[in-house]
Amino acid sequence: MNFDLDDEQRDLAAAARDFLAGSTSPAVARAALEADDPASAELAPGRDALVASGFAAITVPEVAGGGGGSLLDLAVVAEQAGRVLAGPSLITYARAAVLLAGDEERLAGLADGSLRVAVVDATGPVLDAASADTFLARRGEELVCGPGTVEVPAPIDPTRGLGRVRLGDDVAVIAADARLRWEHAERVGRVVLAAEDLGSAARAVELGVAYAQERHAFGRPIGSYQAVKHALVDAYVQVEQLRSLVWWAAWAADQAVDELPVAAAAAKAAAATALTTAAETLVQVHGGIGFTWEHDAHLYWRRAKVDRFLLGDDVAAYDEVARLALDQAVREDSPSAEAGARAEAAVAAR
Repeated sequence: MNFDLDDEQRDLAAAARDFLAGSTSPAVARAALEADDPASAELAPGRDALVASGFAAITVPEVAGGGGGSLLDLAVVAEQAGRVLAGPSLITYARAAVLLAGDEERLAGLADGSLRVAVVDATGPVLDAASADTFLARRGEELVCGPGTVEVPAPIDPTRGLGRVRLGDDVAVIAADARLRWEHAERVGRVVLAAEDLGSAARAVELGVAYAQERHAFGRPIGSYQAVKHALVDAYVQVEQLRSLVWWAAWAADQAVDELPVAAAAAKAAAATALTTAAETLVQVHGGIGFTWEHDAHLYWRRAKVDRFLLGDDVAAYDEVARLALDQAVREDSPSAEAGARAEAAVAAR
């Protein structure tokens, strides 16, 4: 298997990078933090822009007006979105595309922006709830869709649009047996989350390296000192390890679904660790200015703190990786039922 990107995906990444750099930036997050109303539509970064660009609907089937692309294609774009702390999140679009599979009318609304959706998890604030008017949720084995009321608390990272959602009574049942669909959507969401965090972490390292080269102390760039140099290298290594996990997980979602559970959990866990390391290193490399409100370092730190708990925390994800790996090892080491029966027969014959 080859986890490198092809030329079309590199072109897609470049196009997404140019578009997102021109449509949003960390300054949008700062403006939202300083606003009296964090849910203000004027400050919510570019849902309409994401829809108009076609990036939001990459994994929506072409018959419903989407791009009909792969999850790897979406992950390539999500990495670029993470670099500029864009919101609303492509995680929501990826999960909704899975949950609404077969519902061409709602998928078309997702693709053209008329369906402003968020996915309601069992616990915790809901991602992108602040700008949504329709909610997808699981009730027992049923997948339901309908309106709800949203309470938006003071945000840590306003670009995530977190809110507490209370579903209304007027909901429609989309699927009667939704457990497997819901689980797959969560794993797909974890892959896109890890891709966004990859972009944020990579950008934090870039900012740290640039400052370490331009800032001088005792007549030398601070990047020449081992304490600074080693911290940045450690963060960079984690980013590159995460990159491999993200591409593997996205490839698994498209080509080897049986590998997706462990791949998605591994990417989610590594993303939380890598972004936290990169954001904290960015703050520390900048010294006193890194702790100030005026510098952008705290915006990446805020993203790290929020994303650590999205779609389950990193500790639970690491536990899941261990459990799945051990289960697989047991299955591979266990004799088949036929071999076991032959062994028992041989013992009995003695």
